[in-house]
Amino acid sequence: MTALLKFVHLAAISIWSAGLIALPFLFRQRSLLSSGMDLDRLQRMARFVYVGMTSPAAVIAIGSGTALIFFQSTFQEWFSIKMALVTVMVMLHVAAGLVLARLFLPAGRFGSFSYAALSGAYVVVITAIICVALAKPHIDANQFAIALFSPGGLGHVLGATKMPTP
Repeated sequence: MTALLKFVHLAAISIWSAGLIALPFLFRQRSLLSSGMDLDRLQRMARFVYVGMTSPAAVIAIGSGTALIFFQSTFQEWFSIKMALVTVMVMLHVAAGLVLARLFLPAGRFGSFSYAALSGAYVVVITAIICVALAKPHIDANQFAIALFSPGGLGHVLGATKMPTP
């Protein structure tokens, strides 16, 4: 079961990542078209990539990844970094949806800076996730948060001196 989940997870991540990397290129094509059938075709293609491919792949990747957490008991510090990066990837996914929602309005445009920024952000985040997932760096949380992991440590960090007794 774990092997099947890993396969589904990797396939979904691949489709999700490829779709996110392709979307800024499709958005940039909007500046070349003002109206007509070509603009309509571009809008349908961009919507299909986002709604028909990339978003379902994201849901499958997150769902299968969540199942893998419990099957493999992945509770290590490096995994927290990976989850933070996946959160950034989800936020960038939502950003693409917001761009898509406004891009094909009559005044919609997607400039060179937006293209470079969004494309660069996708490539950096996806590469960082891959590097962290493959390297699985050893991070000793006790080195930078010693008090947090001692009994009652969270209360000390948050400023509480004593836990109330019931």
